[in-house]
This record gives sequence, structure tokens and C-alpha cells, in this order.
Amino acid sequence: MTTPRTEHLVLPGVLTSEQAAQTVHAILAGQREDGAIPWFRGHHLDPWDHTEAAMALDAAGEHEAAERAYEWLARHQNTDGSWYAAYADGDFADVTDRARETNFVAYIAVGVWHHYLSTGDDTFLDRMWPVVYAAIEYVLRLQQPGGQIGWKGEDDGAVTADALLTGSSSVHHALRCALAIAEQREEPQPDWELAVGALRHAIRRHPERFLDKDRYSMDWYYPVLGGALSGTEAKSRLEEGWNRFVVPGLGVRCVIPNPWVTGGESAELALTLWVLGESDRALEILQSIQHLRDVESGLYWTGYVFEDDAIWPRELTTWTAGSVLLAVAALGGHEPTCAVFAGTHLPGGLAPDCC
Repeated sequence: MTTPRTEHLVLPGVLTSEQAAQTVHAILAGQREDGAIPWFRGHHLDPWDHTEAAMALDAAGEHEAAERAYEWLARHQNTDGSWYAAYADGDFADVTDRARETNFVAYIAVGVWHHYLSTGDDTFLDRMWPVVYAAIEYVLRLQQPGGQIGWKGEDDGAVTADALLTGSSSVHHALRCALAIAEQREEPQPDWELAVGALRHAIRRHPERFLDKDRYSMDWYYPVLGGALSGTEAKSRLEEGWNRFVVPGLGVRCVIPNPWVTGGESAELALTLWVLGESDRALEILQSIQHLRDVESGLYWTGYVFEDDAIWPRELTTWTAGSVLLAVAALGGHEPTCAVFAGTHLPGGLAPDCC
């Protein structure tokens, strides 16, 4: 058993060094030998959450395990550059959802850039570049004339052109990371630069181009976390939605009006607050969800229905644990995680504070 690096994963009221190591080991225990990281063993794998868990492993110094996760994606990429939305227990031969969701597909760029910043491994970057390139090209084929990204493609070639604000904001983040990879390799991609500019404009100025999902907390904070909104505009957005979504002492609602707080959304909001320089409030959010931590496993329950005092659903997921570790890593000053989410080490003119 390896010993994770936990010095930057210690946060008062959130994680001790021993607790951080326990959480990392729990994610490792959920990873298959072939590198796949399902939600938990016996549940499905989706490419976005698989990547989130791999990034948490890199933040803990478990680079070999993280690399195996990215190699899984490389081996099982569809010929059009995509991945399916769900694989039973991470078995690539057992696809349970054949949709190709664009934010799922694009997110590999975030993970690969994070792994490169964590390891400095140029050979890995060279090996993954064709995978990232194909994934981004697939996603941009679904970009709409207004700049927003269509939700998903299907096996028969049909496309759902309707766009999700959360998904497009995640793609915005992924495009910036993909451009950073391209710049590192000295392979400029001017079409990608135009695409990310059009996407940013749609997110910032044209909410009507996205499906109305205003009830969901991710639509509230993801334009900030994905880097499309920054500065006073970003802070104003968070203040406007704060009382709707934040339940003091318990965490962040997933959807209004349900009395349900969730660990993943709470950790992502904490990361968003850190991006804006509000580390104190970020820490408070992370401290508020420690009631979701399972002491025996070191993982986190997906959510809590506070009106019924009930854990629901009763599942302990690798990706919820991963989101907590990444937020803690950012607050703890882990440079690669900070760089990926704060927008540093990105090509000139693409960092979030530039626009």
C-alpha cells in the first residue's frame, strides 16, 4: 500500500492527515485493475466523474494510479473521439448509456493538463495529445451558431442541439486546458481559440441560449468555476444565489426547492469560492459537509435530506470524495490544482480575469 502525500490535504475541521490518506486509499480501492474508476464497485463509470477521481489521486501524489485512469480513456475512446455516458462497473464492453455527452467528452483535457502539471511528464502529454485532440474536435462539432455547446450526440448520428449552462461552462474550462496543452506542444489551435471565445460570450451574455435549469445549483456557480465569469460579475452572481442554495451548517442544495444537500455540489462551490479569493467561506462550506463523511470508509455520502434526517441516496462515491480532495488541495496550495482551477498556466488572453 502506498502512502499518499497529504501535507496539502490537511484542513482544520475538514481533514486530518490520517483522514486524507484514508479517503485516498478508498478511491484507490474503488479503481479497477484496468484503471477504470466507477462511482463505486458494481455501479457505473461516467467519463467526467472518472476524471474527477483521477485528478484527486494526482493531488495526493498517486500519479501511477491516475495515469492508469487516463490510459483507460485512451484505450476505449470511440472512433469519433467521444466516450459513452455510462459503462457498468467500468467495463467498456458493457455500455449502459450510449449517449455521448459533450461535457463528459471534453473533460479529459482538464485531467490530462492537471496530470502534466503534477508530474511534468512530457511523454505522457505526447501520448495523450491525440486523445485530447479527437475529444475536443468531437465536442466542437456540436457547437451551435450562438457559441453554446449542444448537449449530446447519439449512436445514430443524431444530435441534441439544446445546450446546458453547466455542461457548456465545464466545456469552457476544458477548452482552455486543451489550449494550454496545445501551447505546451507548440501546436496552436486557432479554431479552438475562436470557439472558446464564442462560448464564453454565450455564457456571459446570452442565458436564453441554454435550457432553463435555474433550479439547479450547478447552473448558479459553474459559469464561475468554469472560468467564463470572473471578478465582480462572478461575485455578484454568487451573492444573488447564496440564500437560495446554501443551507448554513449543512451544505449546498442540489436543486430548489428540495431539502437535499449534496457533497459534490458543496465541494465544487467551495472550490469556486477559493477561485474568487474567498477562502474563509470556502472553508466554512467544506466544514459544513463533514456530516456526510463515512468514518469507516473515508468516503462521502452523496447527499442528505435534512427535513427527514436521512442519508440519500445511500451510496459512497469516488467522485464525491474526489471533489472534496480537490477543493481541499486548492485551499492547501497544491500548485497544479490551483493552476488548473484558477486559470494560471493558460495561454495569454484565456485566463478568466482577462475578459
